[in-house]
Amino acid sequence: MAPRIVVVGSSNTDLVVTLPALPKPGETLLGGDLLTAQGGKGANQAVAAARLGAAVTLVGCVGDDDFGAASLAQYAREGMDTSRMRVVAGAPSGVALIFVGASGENMIAVAAGANLRLTTADIEAAAPVIQAADVLLLQLETPLTTVLSAARLAHAAGVKVILNPAPAQPLPASLLTLVDVLTPNEREALLVSGLPADAAPAAAAARLQSLGVKTVVVTLGAAGALVKTVADAAFTVPSFRVPAVDTVAAGDAFNGGLAVALAQGQPLATAVRFANAVAALAVTRPGAQSSLPSAAEVAAFLEARMGD
Repeated sequence: MAPRIVVVGSSNTDLVVTLPALPKPGETLLGGDLLTAQGGKGANQAVAAARLGAAVTLVGCVGDDDFGAASLAQYAREGMDTSRMRVVAGAPSGVALIFVGASGENMIAVAAGANLRLTTADIEAAAPVIQAADVLLLQLETPLTTVLSAARLAHAAGVKVILNPAPAQPLPASLLTLVDVLTPNEREALLVSGLPADAAPAAAAARLQSLGVKTVVVTLGAAGALVKTVADAAFTVPSFRVPAVDTVAAGDAFNGGLAVALAQGQPLATAVRFANAVAALAVTRPGAQSSLPSAAEVAAFLEARMGD
């Protein structure tokens, strides 16, 4: 049986320009052709999980515009359940403006649009699928009240809650105590933990656990992922060395992969290694959802890298 994953989160349309370098303030640069594609942290993570073989339900909002219609059509083609997606009359769909430099680094600005119209009533309407899931996957591109509402429903039903705290913001203990696995990057870990910018990732992970999180997985890019559970000392799961083309959605690929692996019952270290492989494949391709690999591709990659 396919693992059941519910993603409560954002749906955006990405407008991507590749440039020789990222622009400085006040600078105009000529880039390549404009790429238009579906994105948003929630939708990216949902597509990642669906391509890895999970049965995925996406809960969120789009506007009643061409961007929203195209997104819903694409999610249906991915085999996802979009019955819990609400079309908001008179609202624009979310849009992300993305610059990608020659070495794969990126800058992103988001117009949230309909994503901010997601309400606790939408979450309550989705309660049956949330409570029946193996994993609930959350981010922070929808209102915090909806994230908290979904986490409460899942926690009460014994469903594993994964929160990717991006875009980073201070989070209340009432949410953190409901989170089974928190997946910040290094900067996000410091911001959410409240520690200074020069603090070590392990210190941030320990601080987050003191605030109520059960397990913290700090993604460190090429340095891998730092894992800290309540019972164990922190340990690092190495990344895979690959030629990076575009790092957009690398974190989303990681989170989708982690959700699937944990929903399948894989041990935490094995699940993080699997997630690292999903992210490694994603950065070798341009775009967000277009870069996300299939289960067969990840299996072949891991078999080829058994010694890594």
